[in-house]
Amino acid sequence: MVVLITGATGLVGSAVAKEFLSLGFTVKALIRSESSKSAIREVSDKIEIIEGDILDVISLGEALQGVDFVVHAAAVVSFSPKERANMYKVNIEGTSNVVNACLASNIKKLCFISSVAAFGRPAQTLIHSGEKITIDEKQKWESSDTNSHYAITKYMAECEVWRGQAEGLSTVIVNPSIVLGEGDWSKSSTQLFRYVFNEKPFYTQGFINYVDVLDLSIIIKTLLLSEIENERFCVSSGLISYKEFFEKIANSFGKKSPSFEVKPWMMDYLWRFEALKSWITGNAPLITKETAKTSRLQVFYNSNKLKKAIEFEFRPLATTLKRVCDYLVSKS
Repeated sequence: MVVLITGATGLVGSAVAKEFLSLGFTVKALIRSESSKSAIREVSDKIEIIEGDILDVISLGEALQGVDFVVHAAAVVSFSPKERANMYKVNIEGTSNVVNACLASNIKKLCFISSVAAFGRPAQTLIHSGEKITIDEKQKWESSDTNSHYAITKYMAECEVWRGQAEGLSTVIVNPSIVLGEGDWSKSSTQLFRYVFNEKPFYTQGFINYVDVLDLSIIIKTLLLSEIENERFCVSSGLISYKEFFEKIANSFGKKSPSFEVKPWMMDYLWRFEALKSWITGNAPLITKETAKTSRLQVFYNSNKLKKAIEFEFRPLATTLKRVCDYLVSKS
C-alpha cells in the first residue's frame, strides 16, 4: 500500500509518516524545495520525496500516481496579518487542488488534517465571563468575532473536502487541538516549551486544549484504514489552564515557572506593542489582536465521538510532557 503525505516536514506530517512506515507502507511525501527536512531526517532514506507544492497542480498530480491513500497535512498556521493572504491561498486553494487531484486519481481515501478552530466559536457577546463552553463536531459554523482568520481558512478548506465527498471521494476529517510533540521549538506549539525553558515570566488566564502528536498519528492511521468515511472527528485529549500547563513543563525542565499573570486590560497594550515590534524586526508577533481577543475563553473540545468510533484512549499529559521535554533538552 502507498500513502502520500503533504506537509510531511511538519510536526504532524512527520509523525504520520513514521507511523505508516512502521506498518510497512510505502510512504511518499510532497515537499517544497525550500522546506527543511530535519523532522524526517532519520527516516528520509525510507521516504520517496517528490519535490513540489500543493499549489502546483502538475507536481501534485505526478505525486499521486500509484497512491492508495492521502494524508493532507500541509497548511499555513499564522495569526500574523502579514501572512494572511498566503494562508488563505495555501489552506483553501491548496486543499481544493488536493481534493481535485484525489478525485482524478481515484484514491481509496483522503484524510484531511483540519483543526478544532474550524468548528467555530460563538460570538463574544454570547459568552459570559468565566463560562466554560463545550464544542464538538455538531457545532454549527457561524460568523463570529472569536473566529480567527486561520479558523476561517480551515473551515473553508473543509468545505472543499465536503465538495469532494459530494463528487464521490471517500474522506475523513480530523480536527486536532494544539498538538504537542518533538519538533523544532522555534515553530508551532513547540514554541510554548521554549518559552518556559527560557524562564519567561508571564502567563495569561486562558486555557489550552491539547493532544499528543503520537496519539494523533495513530488516530489518523486508524481512521484512514477503517471503513469509516465522510465523517469528521474532534481530536483533543484534555483542557488545562496555561498557568498549570506552564508549571508542569517547568517541572519537567527543572526551570522556574512563569509567575506574573497578564491581566485582561494588559492584553490590549501587549498586542499593539507586539505589532509594532513585528513591523520593526520582521519577526512574527508573540501576541496578536486575534489571540488577545480569545486568550481568556474557556473552550473545551469534546472527543467522545472519536473515542466511541475507534475505542481510543489518550495517553496522560504527564507522559507527553516528560517525553517532549527530555527530547528538547537532548537537542538543546
